[in-house]
Amino acid sequence: MPRMRKKSDLPTKVCAACGRPFVWRKVWAKVWDEVRFCSDRCRKKRA
Repeated sequence: MPRMRKKSDLPTKVCAACGRPFVWRKVWAKVWDEVRFCSDRCRKKRA
């Protein structure tokens, strides 16, 4: 079983809509390079 990472060790980005930093999530593992928004709310607001 793989070792757990500390939350502070995960990659971060800044949301294109609200400007807040957000952290990598497992569901974004395959598309992390394409993720621009921290939530559906920000994505809908900006798009």
